[in-house]
Amino acid sequence: MGDPGGRYAAYTARLVDGVLSARGHTPPELRRAVLERALGPHPLSKPVTSSPLSGTERGTGGEDSLAAYVDKVARHAYKVTDDDLAALQRAGHSDDALFEVTVAAALGAALGRLERGLAALRGESSPADPLSASSSLPDPLSASSSPPVPLSATRRGGTKD
Repeated sequence: MGDPGGRYAAYTARLVDGVLSARGHTPPELRRAVLERALGPHPLSKPVTSSPLSGTERGTGGEDSLAAYVDKVARHAYKVTDDDLAALQRAGHSDDALFEVTVAAALGAALGRLERGLAALRGESSPADPLSASSSLPDPLSASSSPPVPLSATRRGGTKD
């Protein structure tokens, strides 16, 4: 798991492992696909030709709406409504499954935003929007990530002397 010297790398690894590997009401493959979709494309990810959210396994359209829901959670979580969840429930998804998908999507979006923020603190150019098809987001768990330097170490707030 990335940045071995990072202050929170071990906690991040445990969190990702818990979300993706723990027993649940959804298969781990689905949770991984959701996390990767919310994270966005990045160079270290394997090309996905078929995933639980891909067109080859969609069936009656329930996963189409699930993919749209994942995108909404990742981009505009504040816009998720009870109607969105009711539509997914009508498509056959349980409350427990929707919870697990929501957590995986939120974690993926958070990891993508964390990496962009850390890149900015390192003075690197910011990667493109992780949910756009043309962006390329570095793996937030790669060894190139480093923790930010606390502001207190670089400048002090308060009044001038």
